[in-house]
Amino acid sequence: MKEDFTHRLQIYSKWKADMIKNIKAYQDWLVKHELNDAEDDLRVFEVIDGLNSDSLTVAFVAEFSRGKTELINGIFFADYQRRLLPSAAGRTTMCPTELFYDLEADEAYIRLLPIETRADDMTIAEHKQNPMNWTTTPLDVASPGKMAEAFNEIVKLKSVSTDEAKRLGLYVEEPDEPPPSEVEIPLWRHALISFPHPMLKQGLVILDTPGLNAVGTEPELTMEMIPKAQAVTFILGADTGVTKSDSDIWKHHIIPHIDTEKTGITVALNKIDTLWDELKDESAVASNIAKQCQLTSKALNIEANKVFPVSAQKGLLAKIKQDPVLLEKSGLAALESFFSNNIVPAKQRIVRENVTTKIGGRIEGTKNLLVGRQDAAQQQLNELQSLSGKNTDVILQLMNKARDSQAEYKKNVENFQTSRHVLTQQVKTVLETLSIESLDKLIAKTRSEMVGSYTTAGMKKGMITFFDGAKYTMEQVSWQADKSNELVQAVYQRFRDEHNVKDIQPVLYSTKKYSAQLSRLHKEAEAFRNSGIMTMTEQSFVVKKFFVSLVSHARNIFFQARQDAETWAKSVMNPLAQRIKDRKKQLDQHLDSLKKIKSSREKLEEKIQELETMCADLGDQINTIDELLKAIYTPLPETEPTQSPKNTEKVAV
Repeated sequence: MKEDFTHRLQIYSKWKADMIKNIKAYQDWLVKHELNDAEDDLRVFEVIDGLNSDSLTVAFVAEFSRGKTELINGIFFADYQRRLLPSAAGRTTMCPTELFYDLEADEAYIRLLPIETRADDMTIAEHKQNPMNWTTTPLDVASPGKMAEAFNEIVKLKSVSTDEAKRLGLYVEEPDEPPPSEVEIPLWRHALISFPHPMLKQGLVILDTPGLNAVGTEPELTMEMIPKAQAVTFILGADTGVTKSDSDIWKHHIIPHIDTEKTGITVALNKIDTLWDELKDESAVASNIAKQCQLTSKALNIEANKVFPVSAQKGLLAKIKQDPVLLEKSGLAALESFFSNNIVPAKQRIVRENVTTKIGGRIEGTKNLLVGRQDAAQQQLNELQSLSGKNTDVILQLMNKARDSQAEYKKNVENFQTSRHVLTQQVKTVLETLSIESLDKLIAKTRSEMVGSYTTAGMKKGMITFFDGAKYTMEQVSWQADKSNELVQAVYQRFRDEHNVKDIQPVLYSTKKYSAQLSRLHKEAEAFRNSGIMTMTEQSFVVKKFFVSLVSHARNIFFQARQDAETWAKSVMNPLAQRIKDRKKQLDQHLDSLKKIKSSREKLEEKIQELETMCADLGDQINTIDELLKAIYTPLPETEPTQSPKNTEKVAV
């Protein structure tokens, strides 16, 4: 039910707001107790910024004429009592469309990116950074009719010469067929629609992706937008079944590029009303629909319970006419229930994992630091309480013991600084291997080879050269990262052994996610390299598309890997540095206290009271941190069992 989905979104939004509040409280607490540092401040800022800008994206993907836009209307916009987005027989949505709510804008709008931008060297993401590149029209949200009229702009076409269509990569010659003098192409390349719909204001983003041609010619959809969605709904026609073009989209542009563990995938078998036969009884009709669902499940190799038979048109009509019987028959309610019960909780798990990965370990480290302080204070308290009635010699023995501890501390600091220097040199090698300058040289070499090639085979060879080089580089980084991790683990183990602490664990650096991203990108490049478009499309456009969409994405992967390596290198030793710094402070204070007690026995009771108060205060601080940990690790209500932070495995940055 849409009301359930909206309610879940509201719960999720409140959870994020509470999370931000608790993280800010933790940051304030760190500042108050002088436990913060620049790296921690940056991490906290990044987490809060990520929560503020977080969205839940549902992508709808289909070939033309599958009723995709009607399904979006039926699920999300029936409250407008009309078709809000343009939906009619034949081709409707001609360019990929994102519907969302722009928190920073003063007004609702529709922004359209001219199709001519396909000829430049900028990605859609880069164009989004500059509104001047778009045609912007304000939306009158008080008038659904005027909004619907404005949305009709996204389906417009225009006629251009065949040469112009080739230049834009929108026309491929058919063998043995003379090219026409003109062809129709979409007027717009991409559409951004922002308006204050209640669900959009809660952070929902709807991605409407039209047809194999659009998905195939805009690799950003395949490589960036669709994989980042929390749910992907693939729409088929019950009247057509799984066609070849449907299968191509599914096999080449959806399944290879999404993480099925984190993305909810469903198939909507639309237009089941075409199977409603009044000459058959209801059981026969239901049996026929079930058979179509089974055939679809088998053809796409997806679980049968993820194939939903629906009639988007009848579902929209039922909502407008408030006909619960027709709504149930349309199957729309079952699909909406899946969204409500699966997508939002899954999104919350992903966000919580991200938060705990970035700062959960730091908060637990803070707690462990406080526990260490409390243990040290309690040990000193026990020592001083045992001094009652003892002579000066005993105090002198304790002072000598404290001085020995200081000497040991100095040695530990020297060892720590040596280890940190060795790690710095090791990480330097990792960063040099991840050098963007080196990658840019490979990119320049590949571009030169492809541009200078007069054959398709030559261009294909250039593509292979680039990805072979990128893959080899990432393998080298992975090997070097393992060496760095081994060093870090050895340093931490020595610290645990020397100080008899078991609660301090390092966060390790891993290239696993970058290698996986590069592998998926390589598969996309292979599909492009072996596609008919590669053979038939003009060479200059092939080169441009390869570099703008695929090579630029590879460059972003290396850039992010390097950034994360730098951040990790700066922060991985911080927990040990904080412990060592804290240990020095405790030793200095303890020796100073013993000196005062030696000169004046009255200071003994004074110090005992001071330590008793300190132990109590530290207990309160530990309880405060426990409350913060509980707030961060708690899932959405009634969605999954609570996970104990103690059982949470530390993951790589």
